Amino acid sequence: MSGKRGNFSRREFIKTAGGASIGSVLIPLSSLTHAHGSSSTKLPEQMIVPKRTFGKTGVNVSILSLGGVLGIYDQLIFRQAFKMGVTYWDTADSYGRGNNEKAIGKYFTKFPNDRKKVFLVTKASTSDPPRLTEKLNASLQRMNTSYIDMYFIHSVNDVKNKLTNEVKAWAEKAKAKGKIRFFGFSAHKNMENSMLAAAKLGWIDGIMMSYNYRLMVKNEMKRAVDACVKAGIGLTAMKTQAAFSANFYASIGSETDDALKMTENFLKKGYTAEQANLKVVWENPNIASICSAMRNITILQANVAAALNKKNLSEGDKKRLEQYARETAPCYCAGCANICESAVDLDVPISDILRYSMYNHSYGDRDRALMLLNALPADIKANILMADYSKAEKYCPQKIQIGKVLKKTYEDLT
Repeated sequence: MSGKRGNFSRREFIKTAGGASIGSVLIPLSSLTHAHGSSSTKLPEQMIVPKRTFGKTGVNVSILSLGGVLGIYDQLIFRQAFKMGVTYWDTADSYGRGNNEKAIGKYFTKFPNDRKKVFLVTKASTSDPPRLTEKLNASLQRMNTSYIDMYFIHSVNDVKNKLTNEVKAWAEKAKAKGKIRFFGFSAHKNMENSMLAAAKLGWIDGIMMSYNYRLMVKNEMKRAVDACVKAGIGLTAMKTQAAFSANFYASIGSETDDALKMTENFLKKGYTAEQANLKVVWENPNIASICSAMRNITILQANVAAALNKKNLSEGDKKRLEQYARETAPCYCAGCANICESAVDLDVPISDILRYSMYNHSYGDRDRALMLLNALPADIKANILMADYSKAEKYCPQKIQIGKVLKKTYEDLT
């Protein structure tokens, strides 16, 4: 295939198709828009996002969770999400430097009766009990609520040192006071080991982990999911679009028709590549919900349409996703930080920095990437440029050009 399609290059076509795909939903957008056009209109049952039971909690949650960093001016997104049955809301005290929680608080101030119908999740980046208390109280105040349904420790990759007996005692006390209903953690890297360790603890209610068409087929992840299911731990998938953690063309070195062909194939079948990525995860009944960043109404409607569509992906579609995952593996960090980071001569959080690259290049969220990189200690940032990544690259299962991508990320964000 040539590098041009009409007046578009391959890359331009993929970008345009991706944008169009957000609006190319499985049910007419006009139906959703008209149905929730007024504040008093209630959608018919068949247009409400279905629910699944969240682990041993017995609570039913919407299979689509409202994620992303929303502000106080995004009230329409919250309102329409609620009315379409997206009643699992995810946030963190750090999102928008607390402004995401404030936006939720503004919504509950205006619609107080909606609070009891929302499964509210927030997170704190600490495992120190006094700090957890401080952060929890601040989150409660910002969100204008007396309790959190699920309270997560943010980005856990070492269960032994983070989920201590002191943390367990803190969680039990917070539950007894009625400030939280359930407790767990999120994981961006070393997910499988953390999930397996959590399953043995006996007191973890929920886990939110990176889980997508790239990761779900791996035996390590299958074992981790099975262990959590047996332990009664509710599972929420995030990063389901499996966006590139590394600069795609810098890593691969040349353009490819794979993304273009796959996008065209899915569009012909009535759904988009982005919707297919959601659908393949939902086909695992053990995943209670998918947390998706939905920063505008169009993305919300597209994701809701995917959730309402009951047609499963064909085996051919699944094989296409698996093949695409293999061919683009050098662009995606699978979160196995224990392999690469231990092989570097200096302290460098490789998988974290690759995630910052993803936020910058794939999400277009430069501010978030900047904030996270700037939060690293000065000596760690200095190590990024000085470290020898040759062994890490040799052991990386994804074959990512780690040194090249990390240094480029540093340059882009400084």
